[in-house]
Amino acid sequence: MQELITYLLVGSFAGFQAGLLGVGGGLIIVPVLIFSFALHNIEGDIATHMAVATSLATIAVTSISSVHAHNKLGNVNWSIFKILTPGILLGVWFGVNTALSLSAATLQICLGVFAITVATKMAFGFDSSSNKGLPGPAGMVGAGVVIGWVSAIFGIGGGNVNIPFMRWRGIDMKIAVATSAACGLPIALMGALTNAMKGLQHENLPEYSLGYVYLPAFIGIIATSAIFAKFGAKTASKLSPSILQSIFIFLLVCIGLTMIIKNIL
Repeated sequence: MQELITYLLVGSFAGFQAGLLGVGGGLIIVPVLIFSFALHNIEGDIATHMAVATSLATIAVTSISSVHAHNKLGNVNWSIFKILTPGILLGVWFGVNTALSLSAATLQICLGVFAITVATKMAFGFDSSSNKGLPGPAGMVGAGVVIGWVSAIFGIGGGNVNIPFMRWRGIDMKIAVATSAACGLPIALMGALTNAMKGLQHENLPEYSLGYVYLPAFIGIIATSAIFAKFGAKTASKLSPSILQSIFIFLLVCIGLTMIIKNIL
């Protein structure tokens, strides 16, 4: 029961920050799960890979409502989605295998560097929008592979990679955000399923695991994240965008430095 309460709290925190800051997924959930697993004596390589896999599983559920909302507004470009998805699925498969080949320390350091990179981009506001237009089919598939690969390694929905790519190729921000949200669903589904199947070959996983997906954490997060996302959204409406961005940048830097320092010292 104590363990489930921990994951309900993780879901509450993840949901609140998603509603507050407009972002969710692995950059918050994965580090928090790594620390939560340690509290319950799940450590080492297994804990890190389970955190990534469980994060992707929760994103697969929570992204459905996000995609539905964006689609109702007519902002999802399904043509881009269709051409990116084959590459994304292939990239996720490679990404899961890449992550599983890395030690816990290496994966956590990479996650820390990635979090600080995202924070730096947000802080300095690099605007890479252009009028280049989207590449041809081969280029789009290649982009999908990279997006899926990075997302699967870090257990994220892909927005931190997908949105900059689409903005760089001249896609309107609203369309880029909505289409990225749609692309997050195949990323999460493929990532969760691949991690589940790969984990079935592992003999030392804790009870109630579906491969590398840890079901108590999965259930706890999805049970509370949607509820607390509403509270986060209400809080966000009372704060300025600059304050919200500063909060998220600070949070990412803290997470990134913690992941790096704990594995170097």
